[in-house]
Amino acid sequence: MIVQSSSFTSALIVTLVATGEMTLGTAVFAIMGANIGTAVTGVIVALANLRIRSNFRRSFTAALMHDFFNILTVAILFPLEWITSVFNEAGRGVLTRLAAWLAQVIGLEEVPRPDSPVKVITAPVVNGVDWLGAVFMPTPGAEGIFVAAVGLLLMFVSLVLMVKNLRGALLRYMDGLFSTYFFKNDARAYGIGVISTVLVQSSTITTSLMVPLAGAGIVRIRRVFPFMIGANLGTTVTSVLAATANPVAAAMTVALFHVIFNLVGSAIWYPLRRIPIMTATWYGRLAGRQPRYAFIFLFAVFVVIPLLGVAITEFIIGLR
Repeated sequence: MIVQSSSFTSALIVTLVATGEMTLGTAVFAIMGANIGTAVTGVIVALANLRIRSNFRRSFTAALMHDFFNILTVAILFPLEWITSVFNEAGRGVLTRLAAWLAQVIGLEEVPRPDSPVKVITAPVVNGVDWLGAVFMPTPGAEGIFVAAVGLLLMFVSLVLMVKNLRGALLRYMDGLFSTYFFKNDARAYGIGVISTVLVQSSTITTSLMVPLAGAGIVRIRRVFPFMIGANLGTTVTSVLAATANPVAAAMTVALFHVIFNLVGSAIWYPLRRIPIMTATWYGRLAGRQPRYAFIFLFAVFVVIPLLGVAITEFIIGLR
């Protein structure tokens, strides 16, 4: 949630596993958390439509579809993975064992990890902010805080401008193209989600673009859900690339676990898509009438519940 990128987080987790700084058993659950954390950006983008109630209701509903897919998938796979790991001698759950077997079968050779096109484009700005931090901040800690603050400010400004521009003349002219071609059916919407996310190596970008499109009525709400689950699968390519650049069995296992997590989630919730879609629609209407429910959801899911979970875990560990 803090870095606004599951691609970055998953690649970092893979690297930590490859260097031995994180165990495989911990990493697979961190991957699940990253899937939920990345969904916060869509909610923030939806809040930019708050002044126009009808647009806000549709855009918030679209963002919730991404959230609920990840939350519901974790709600099923987290206990499954944890319970099956308890009964395994190596402490590995059923999905981890499947990923480990696939990693052994594939046996990918080491390849250099390609640069993300987004990182290449934004590199001058990043380097400039790093330089300002080094010049004006007295300590490395203060420099880090400065860079993080500027990054968050630029992110929020960019999100507001993106939403504003996507409601402009470009989408009015492309309205028919989106509805009749790109999102003609669920399969095409799913494929667009996968391909676009692979190209930019960031589900945060693609899902955040979808939210204002749905809010403006350019994309129908029922096509948003397959796009979101496709984007979730597309972002796993980054962790696989990170694993091939760090050819350790455990690292590849984590990367493939990320792929399996999203494939299993898609296999469960696409046939049962009425559940996440209807839940998102219900809560989207509620937030559309009373926007405070949008902020309650944002802070409860992405701040209160994670911190409460950490506190309870630390308390239980302390009792031991």
